[in-house]
Amino acid sequence: MTRPFFHTSAVLVLLSAFAGAQPATKPVFWPTKGGPTGDGIVPAADAARIPLEWDGASGKNIVWRTPLEDQGHSSPVIGGDMIWFTSATEDGTKQFIYGIDRNDGKIVHHKLVFDNAAPEDLGNPMNNYAAPSPVLEEDALYVHFGTYGTARIDPATGEKAWERRDINVRHYRGPGSSPIVHGDLIILTFDGIDQQFVTALEKKTGKSVWKTARTTDYQDLDKDGHPTRDGDMRKAYHTPAVFQMGGQEVLVSIGSRAAFGYDVKTGKELWTIRHGGFNAAIPPLRMGDMLILNTGSERAHTICVRIDDKMQGDITESHVLWDREKRNASEAAPVIVNGTLFQTTRGGIVSAVDVKTGTDLWDDRMAGKHVPAPLILGDKLLFSNDRGESYLIRASAEKFEQVGMNQLAEPISASPAVAEGALFMRTSGALYKIAKK
Repeated sequence: MTRPFFHTSAVLVLLSAFAGAQPATKPVFWPTKGGPTGDGIVPAADAARIPLEWDGASGKNIVWRTPLEDQGHSSPVIGGDMIWFTSATEDGTKQFIYGIDRNDGKIVHHKLVFDNAAPEDLGNPMNNYAAPSPVLEEDALYVHFGTYGTARIDPATGEKAWERRDINVRHYRGPGSSPIVHGDLIILTFDGIDQQFVTALEKKTGKSVWKTARTTDYQDLDKDGHPTRDGDMRKAYHTPAVFQMGGQEVLVSIGSRAAFGYDVKTGKELWTIRHGGFNAAIPPLRMGDMLILNTGSERAHTICVRIDDKMQGDITESHVLWDREKRNASEAAPVIVNGTLFQTTRGGIVSAVDVKTGTDLWDDRMAGKHVPAPLILGDKLLFSNDRGESYLIRASAEKFEQVGMNQLAEPISASPAVAEGALFMRTSGALYKIAKK
């Protein structure tokens, strides 16, 4: 029997060529929807390189455009050469991950994650079955589809390391809360119409660590003791955040009718703030010893809360510093620049508020419906809408000043991502790489 002979140097060359063909998956440039610091701030070196002008029709500063299938509001995350996000069929029966090479726009992975026999109807034209955004670490991509499942994906292969499909609620209007990773935990938020709770899993194994039910008095029971509107006023889409507060790590989580602080290690409820909103969808922000909370989608309030070591129990009356009642964001997360809070309503009313006092500084209007969170590009803010338009606004406390307007062909509902001086924008039909050409 004759054995094949391979020269060692030839084998090494082949292996080297094969290895070189695999897209790099680290370092992590854009780990969450909110970027490296979770608050929409683009690193200064990247912000300085991003072009201020682009156009989908002429191709100006459009490096590539990759058409996409299906639907999704989830925002891209970026590690190494790879851009990741989720998508789903219109009927929710199939949910996918996309992995796209950020250099050339080629689709490396388009894989089915979950198959659903009978998804609950969305009941609204706005949401879809791939709304929660993923979280990326160097060795793991965490994707979440609410009640339909959560999975850890190996970025090198696109294969599942573990999945959980047994954490369930009735979303009623579809899933929306994104996961967060903190230490060894992945934290999930489930504010459905039938159950409302926050839970933490071991991020390496997917095993449950703690689960804490909301203690909210929703004040929505009818004369027979049943929740009105099938519990519609109990749901929320909030993505929480962890802050050092009062000498401990606190998970700040906003549900319908109330916001909470939990011990992130154990899930123990530490404090609560009552509010009148529902459908809360905006992550909390922090500036010094002040916490900024948004209460929901209809008649949303923006609340500023004092942070100190006395945050225990119901702190509604003792710790709320100011409460802004009108023209507040409902989906697009606000940002803070030099002590000024900038935000836009879904209808495009953009405003600036002094964080320390809650004083309105100015407001103006942009066209279209605004769902994506804005980015902070140095002294400018980037807002995008359902017309494919992206406004560049001066981050000024003095006045509204539009400094640019750019156009893509399709509606934009996902928040942008940035890596090495390039802007990546997901529209309803494509992923774009925008960079100076």
